[in-house]
Amino acid sequence: MRRFYVPPEQCRDEVFELPEREARHAVQVLRLGVGDDLMILDGAGTVLTARVESATKRNLTVRVTDRRQRVALPCAITLIQAVPKGPAFETIVQKATELGAARIIPLLSERVVAHVNEKDASAKVEKWQQIAIESIKQCGSPFLPQIDKPSRFDALLARLAQPAPEFAVVCSLEESGRTLRDAVKDFVTAHSRKPGACTLWIGPEGDFTPAEYAAIAKSGAHPISLGPLVLRADTAAIAGLAIANHELQ
Repeated sequence: MRRFYVPPEQCRDEVFELPEREARHAVQVLRLGVGDDLMILDGAGTVLTARVESATKRNLTVRVTDRRQRVALPCAITLIQAVPKGPAFETIVQKATELGAARIIPLLSERVVAHVNEKDASAKVEKWQQIAIESIKQCGSPFLPQIDKPSRFDALLARLAQPAPEFAVVCSLEESGRTLRDAVKDFVTAHSRKPGACTLWIGPEGDFTPAEYAAIAKSGAHPISLGPLVLRADTAAIAGLAIANHELQ
């Protein structure tokens, strides 16, 4: 069944129109017509089955035949990702969405090569959000991650300090030998449960500076290793999220 995205405030009624972008794709590309069934994701956990009631070149009206609320994953994972150069961050957004990240925070750390000014930030977030939308349609997740505007390192640390993350880890190239499993075990020992939220820091291609590592550790994040090999930033994000899902979800 074909999947479409409609924001929560636009699909509360039993009969409603798809947003123009989705409607045009449904009618002009997928050739859906009256009587066809489709699935609608609202990005907030609701999955709707609907039937086309009317269709024109730019408009599609549907009637809901089934509405179900999915339960969120046990642990809400926030990915703090230093922005790599080129289109790699788009791939990170796509894969992070497929892997169930609840929030993605683009980070501008000292060794980040990419330049993102205030004027471009909103446009980039809009583009990344659309990539995330296409990803939930592809994988069937009813939850759309929150994507923040790119943030400078010091500003982000200050923002995250109140309140401090319940559980945070930073992927480090230092040979500590500690894994995410080790950090989770320590949390379970202290709290008799797994964390309900996790913040995962991934550095840039040149890695975090020693001063940045020290500041991240001071904020409460535990340094962990993703293995003996040096991974590219986009690979590290995928590996880190996959391991986090295995240990926390």
